[in-house]
Amino acid sequence: MGGSKMKQFIFLGFMLVSLCTGEGTFDENTSCNATGSSRVDYEYSTQVVGSEHIITFKGYFPRSTRENYVSAALRNAGVFNWTITQRNNPAKEYPSDFDVILLEEGDRRALDALRDHPAVRRVTAQRQVQRTIKYVREEECGPAGCLYAGWRSHRARALRSLRLPRENGFTSRKLLRTVPRQITSVLKADLLWSLGVTGEGIKVAVFDTGLARHHPHFGRVRERTDWTGENTLDDALGHGTFVAGVIASRADCLGFAPDADLHIFRVFTDNQVSYTSWFLDAFNYAIMRKIDVLNLSIGGPDFMDHPFVDKVWELSANKVIMVSAIGNDGPLYGTLNNPADQMDVIGVGGIGFDDRIAKFSSRGMTTWELPHGYGRMKPDIVTYGSGVRGSSVTGGCRSLSGTSVASPVVAGAIALLASGVPRQNLTPAAVKQALCITARRLPGANMFEQGHGKLDLISAYQFLREYEPQASLSPPYIDLTECQYMWPYCTQPLYYSAQPTIANVTVINGLGVSGHVTEVNWHPHLPHGPLLSVAADYSVILWPWSGWLALSFSVLEGGSAFDGIVEGHVNVTIESHDESGESAMRNATLMLPIRARIIPVPVRSRRLLWDQYHSLRYPGGYFPRDDLRAKHDPLDWHADHLHTNFRDMYRRLRDHGFYLEVMGTPLTCVDTSLYGALLLVDPEDEYFPEEMAALKKSVDAGLSLVVFADWYNASLLRHVKFYDENTRQWWIPETGGANVPALNDLLSMYQVALGDRVFEGSFKLGGHPMYYASGTHIHSFPEHGVLVTAPLADQGQQIMSGEKPGEGGTASARTVDVPILGLLQTDGATKDYTNNTGAGDNMPKAGRLVVYGDSSCLEGGAARSCHWLLLAGLQYALAAHLPAALRDAAAPRARQRDVHIIPSDLPKRASGGRLHAYSRVLAPDESGPRPAPECPRLEPLPARAVHAPPAARTLAPRHPPTDPRTIVGGSETEGTEPASRAWRGAGAGAGAGAGAGAGAAAARGGSAPGAAAAPTLASRALTILAVAALVYCLTAVWKRCGRKLRRRRLMSLAT
Repeated sequence: MGGSKMKQFIFLGFMLVSLCTGEGTFDENTSCNATGSSRVDYEYSTQVVGSEHIITFKGYFPRSTRENYVSAALRNAGVFNWTITQRNNPAKEYPSDFDVILLEEGDRRALDALRDHPAVRRVTAQRQVQRTIKYVREEECGPAGCLYAGWRSHRARALRSLRLPRENGFTSRKLLRTVPRQITSVLKADLLWSLGVTGEGIKVAVFDTGLARHHPHFGRVRERTDWTGENTLDDALGHGTFVAGVIASRADCLGFAPDADLHIFRVFTDNQVSYTSWFLDAFNYAIMRKIDVLNLSIGGPDFMDHPFVDKVWELSANKVIMVSAIGNDGPLYGTLNNPADQMDVIGVGGIGFDDRIAKFSSRGMTTWELPHGYGRMKPDIVTYGSGVRGSSVTGGCRSLSGTSVASPVVAGAIALLASGVPRQNLTPAAVKQALCITARRLPGANMFEQGHGKLDLISAYQFLREYEPQASLSPPYIDLTECQYMWPYCTQPLYYSAQPTIANVTVINGLGVSGHVTEVNWHPHLPHGPLLSVAADYSVILWPWSGWLALSFSVLEGGSAFDGIVEGHVNVTIESHDESGESAMRNATLMLPIRARIIPVPVRSRRLLWDQYHSLRYPGGYFPRDDLRAKHDPLDWHADHLHTNFRDMYRRLRDHGFYLEVMGTPLTCVDTSLYGALLLVDPEDEYFPEEMAALKKSVDAGLSLVVFADWYNASLLRHVKFYDENTRQWWIPETGGANVPALNDLLSMYQVALGDRVFEGSFKLGGHPMYYASGTHIHSFPEHGVLVTAPLADQGQQIMSGEKPGEGGTASARTVDVPILGLLQTDGATKDYTNNTGAGDNMPKAGRLVVYGDSSCLEGGAARSCHWLLLAGLQYALAAHLPAALRDAAAPRARQRDVHIIPSDLPKRASGGRLHAYSRVLAPDESGPRPAPECPRLEPLPARAVHAPPAARTLAPRHPPTDPRTIVGGSETEGTEPASRAWRGAGAGAGAGAGAGAGAAAARGGSAPGAAAAPTLASRALTILAVAALVYCLTAVWKRCGRKLRRRRLMSLAT
């Protein structure tokens, strides 16, 4: 477990946010619009706290009991130099489930002894993270904009403050969108205020940077606590003030729940430093204070940080409704942050006021389930997170953008709803159901972008007011034909012999905090439904409030020639304890409608197999990024899946008629004779000997192999190492950008090998601009193959020597011709094969090999994508045709015979790594490859065919939006500005005119549409008369003044 200890710091990083102000300052009078804005960017560093470790116990114990457990464990191990760190915070006198220990002589025996104690759950390293926030003017951002606030290193081209005129004399212009002054009025919170629903009695916790004591925007700050040890409760950064303002501000930039009780948790120092233990203590204190809603505008990619994840589950089990931002790493897919990606947490994404998904908002899917399964749908909902006004630390208002802005919008909305519905309806599951079921779906966005859709505050209020405990499914149906919402399922139909298509559904259990699934049944609809086979894997235990259901879809042999739509439904029966306190059990059966399209089996040359099984990433082990320039995002955590960071490549291949299937099992479990090519892109794991033997037979039988590798150098790995206090030794990455030694073992049967030098640079290939980002090179290649070279710089030498690259990312040192692309016909009997004969009797039966040394250009967000190169390589691999672009770029035959164009060595496996601890191939004891696992066989659910009526053939209907007039009882429901002090209730402070009349009607509880309409018509008539009178007066004045002016002009001419 030592290598996994470096994970914990990720959760402590603040979510990136984008600041939108006219001048890039925090002036309270500054408003936000599309003409000028700034974003908040930051750099961070992390380090292990010397000899400190977090001991997590299996229960809550007093301080003396915990100390006795630790003392007994270490005394038996002969360790006496240790100290338990005293935590000076509000939770110090309460029982706790963890301690922070300082081992003055870090001894492995001490850590082993602690882990072996029966009262200890685990021991993890203590870490700190430091962020440096900076503000970047959006005018200085590149064409992609500044709202892309991910960790990826990218260069922005500066724009001049004044746009230069075009050659035709016209200047470029852009449409200015109106940004609403109050986010609360956009979501119609003022309608609930008029009913007296203001958040009163609801405890809201804000985990952030603190809040000033006498800030004028807040009236009910019940408690401010500091968990940093700085002995201050104020906010020096402004982020915590803004978040609290969106939730509960009473003045200027109004919050959603102005009467809610705010509990401010200051968990970041003024230097932007935090620790894991601070969060654990603060979470425990929130449970003891019986917090209702907790906003957490932080996150990171580490869903395997067990102390943090376990504590979030515990919060949910104690009925704390947790709202968290999904991250600002968009528009890349697979970039969800934890804890927003957990099933029990409400994960919030961001949209603009034009109802389009914000570019900065992270996208799904979740990556917990890979490689064997498929990710869940996230975010849960989206709401406005771009250009939102909130409280400034100086007392005025400011505008910010980011999912850390959208998160408090939802948290404030929940606090507002909670104060107007029965208390027994306020469970994490009930609130999540209310938000998701009533959300309004956005057109043109898929489920991994918007989740269930845009927050509908009024409909959610109506749903919670009439709520009955129930269970639900997310998503509520599976329609593999519905584009755009059901992307990527809708982009590729099902067919016989394909790898199973997996859909992951979340079970939200509103019946109780715990329950279990008792039965799952498959009911295909006649006549064609029985052609579809469904297998199910699910979490038997539902806790807290949720579980998962993974469905695998396959086509039976009888559907090999079928072309059409099949339908059916899956029934899920769950059982749960009654949450009302009674001992009775509640049962519920949920129906999940399913629709899919089946087509005849495609030809072999159009079927591609994507190797997901040998992909490893963070969290788990320390796996570095493919691009060594990405210093601010050193961890490879995007899952390397077709539908995450390789999404653009997948779409390009589908547009060209290829069918891609994901291999989540060893190669020995797949019938490779069905596929034209196997794609090995950026693999990090080793290969079973059985896999290499099976691959050799498959290639000899016609399977082609397409490899996109990446950098690997044992010496370079040591330059990105870190020191692990848990084991008292330096840890290096488990592998490079790709596991080149493992690839060389696989390719050695064809006399092909990749080298250990790392190159980068820009060049042109076949007329296409290319960028080689930290790639390897071809070390050995058969003479009859085709080699393509490019002028590149030695990036590995630059890094190890400390040399800085020149302008544009290329080195000032000279470049050398590096072999980067190789194409080979593997049939050994035709050494003189020309590699370009096309189809015919002369075409060898064996497959072909395409090798390229860099995979970064295939990923989404690449500055210069090389999808065209992959298509050209597939043209060669599948049709034995060498495209002219590659043929013209190939090195001359005389140089091809010298495979060692540049001096290099074959890469050797780095010593000291812990790949065996995370590998699916290597044995944990470092004894070598483990035996190849048995192929997984999911038993299909018995098909219980039914003659479904026409009504059952339609998928689950969406919840109709609630008409606001049914809530407030009047027709004037669209107010753009809330009335002054409207949160004091409909009857309080009744004004004059239409507002007073509507308030009185609402207070009486009657709708009275006619009475509400009369003042409206009268006011409109008076307005028209006033305008007419004003026009008449202005006309009369103009005529009189005009006559005087003409008379004076004539007199002047006469004189």
